[in-house]
Formats: sequence, C-alpha cells, structure tokens
Amino acid sequence: MEIYIVRHGETVWNKKKLLQGRTDIELSDKGRELARITGENLRDTHFDMVFSSPLKRAYETASLIVGGRDIPIVKNDLIKEMCFGDWEGQNMSELLADGGQDFQYFFKHPELYHPVGNGESFEELCQRAARFMTEYVEPLSSKYSRIMIVAHGAINKAMMMHVKKHPLEEFWSGGLQQNCNVIMLDYSDNVYTIIDETKIFY
Repeated sequence: MEIYIVRHGETVWNKKKLLQGRTDIELSDKGRELARITGENLRDTHFDMVFSSPLKRAYETASLIVGGRDIPIVKNDLIKEMCFGDWEGQNMSELLADGGQDFQYFFKHPELYHPVGNGESFEELCQRAARFMTEYVEPLSSKYSRIMIVAHGAINKAMMMHVKKHPLEEFWSGGLQQNCNVIMLDYSDNVYTIIDETKIFY
C-alpha cells in the first residue's frame, strides 16, 4: 500500500510566522491555489480514501486535492497539529530567538523542548502519531492500494518518526515539510519504504 502524507496549504498565520497548533486557522487564497494545483497533478492517481485532520486548513486542503472525485475523506482527531499551549498565536521567529524560553530548542534540540500552558511534548506527539499509524493506517494495507493523509507540519514529522524509528534528537531530519509537500511511502509486509519525501507540484 502506498501512503501519501501531505501538509496543508498556506494560511495567513503561516505567512506571518505565527504558531498555529490547535488554533483553527483557514487557508489563505495562496494556500487554496497550492492545494488546487496539487490536486490537478494527482487527479489521475487513484486513492481509496483520505484521512484528514479535523482542523479547517487541513480538511479544506484535502477537499481541494480530491476535487470532484468520489473519494471518502475521514477526519481523525489523532492527526490534529501539535498543541503549543500558551505559545499559540505568537511569532515563531521571536520565540526561537528568546533565550529565556524553552521554545528556543524546538527545532535545534527537540529533546530539550518542554511545553507551556497545557502544550504537548514531542514525546506525546510521537506517541499520538504512532497510535494513528498502527491503529488506523497499517491495518488498511491488506485492503487498499493507496491512501492519503492530510495534516500538519509537526504531526506529519511525528508520523515519519514512526516510519524511520529515529531518536528524538533527529525529529526534524530533512527539515520542516513545506505547504502541500507530498511525502510518498510504501508499506508492504509490515515494512516501510520511503519513495519520496520532497515531492512538490507547484
């Protein structure tokens, strides 16, 4: 079974470098255009089903990629974005530059990152992603030939942690997935093979 993991299209908060997390921000006009272009390029690629985060920016991306095709889109709470607690809505560049807060470690040393205000740790995020993959995705391999997952930057990397079995220090290996970047995997006989991590259609 092939698995396509897609990050949602651009939002206004993406452009302003504001932390979104669980905040339910809609796609920008550019984000919708990126999703439409991605959908046009995948229109001849068969998908049995699509999993989507229930947050608007992901579900609308999934809907635009599917277009008018009769492909079920199933929302799953396990693939909501990482919760950033009190940091949501703040400028990410400013938080990264603030040596007095643990957010400074977010990209460079995720193993040292500690959330604030009911935020989520990387360990919790990876556990949630692994649960989604083992309970919802992997059992479909005997039933379907290709599925799509449309979600968010951090949770998608957590899914890849499940695939690669990397230590937490290497969470961001390969960098943050760009908007509407498509990661392509094969899952056969309980083994993952990475086909392409960098596919972009725009």
